Amino acid sequence: MTSARIHERHLFGPGPSNAYPEATLALAAPLLGHLDPAFLAIMDGTCEMLRRVWGTENARTLPISATGSAGMEAAFVNTVHPGDVVVVAVNGLFGQRMCDVAARCGAEVVAVEHEWGQPVDVERVLGAHAAPAIIAAVHAETSTGVRSDIAALGAAKGDALLLVDAVTSIGGIELRADDWGVDIGYAGTQKCLGVAPGLAPFTINDRAFDRRVERPRSWYLDLGLLGGYVGEASGSGGRTYHHTAPVAMVASLHAGLARILDEGLEAVWARHEAAGRQLQEGLEELGLELFAAEGHRLPELTTVKVPDGVDSAAVRRYLLETHDVEIGAGAGAYAGSVWRIGLMGHNARPDAVLLVLAALRDALAHA
Repeated sequence: MTSARIHERHLFGPGPSNAYPEATLALAAPLLGHLDPAFLAIMDGTCEMLRRVWGTENARTLPISATGSAGMEAAFVNTVHPGDVVVVAVNGLFGQRMCDVAARCGAEVVAVEHEWGQPVDVERVLGAHAAPAIIAAVHAETSTGVRSDIAALGAAKGDALLLVDAVTSIGGIELRADDWGVDIGYAGTQKCLGVAPGLAPFTINDRAFDRRVERPRSWYLDLGLLGGYVGEASGSGGRTYHHTAPVAMVASLHAGLARILDEGLEAVWARHEAAGRQLQEGLEELGLELFAAEGHRLPELTTVKVPDGVDSAAVRRYLLETHDVEIGAGAGAYAGSVWRIGLMGHNARPDAVLLVLAALRDALAHA
């Protein structure tokens, strides 16, 4: 497989999407030093645009220099004190990961299990413990293609902090952190933001920051040290050095966010919604059954059941080798029985829908 051929591939899985062209071009720009005033201006602009995309005014909103999984870890290591009760809504793989990370921080984890493919049951989560320190949930569960009601959790969280995974939702569907009562949120760049993987857009409000762990288990992800990284050096109004920022990735995120905001955030949400609806209707016309609960399906990530008697891996291999189209397998117990098809960022377009439907029709005919 030549490099040129690989570059022609169309990625419709839950992993890295086809990036927005502006974000890709920014990666090729000449590199700046991580302390260069020009780069610091790019960082400031990136943080401001992230606030708009998160729907927050939080001063501590920044791209953590690692992938979304590090965003998850930063959220927990900075806010979970040993013995804290952490209620986690588990309706897929990433809720399970939240439980693991919280437990490693010394939390008493109360996992509220749901059937995969179903949204979070808000009443069960809120009733799982009388006084949790943290309630955690995934907004858009990447493993199942399900959207859950974060606003309802935020409205009744009480004194608990609400910690939210927005990896697959940010830049694709409605997200209003402040209005919904989100105290801590983390995301990734590689999905609806249309930027290569490598950064974790992160936000934490004053309420959560005031309760933070003074000396987290991670030096690298210590938000108290990262304050200077985003222009909050104590008493100086300037910056303190923490680590060498990934300058090309930040520049790429800056370009990707600018592209989204130029189009208009609500217009981007509407584009994702239209593409997802077109895809899901097309899949049903092919005789396929959708996996996620009706009324709670993500437009940017569609889960579909593999037909009986069809070899999931063989179909995915045919798509890749014949059409240069990549869709994702299911996760966990559904690895061989569900496909995950992503329409994110640059791929949330009618022509991309037609391409993946035509390729899948052909693959099924050869299955």
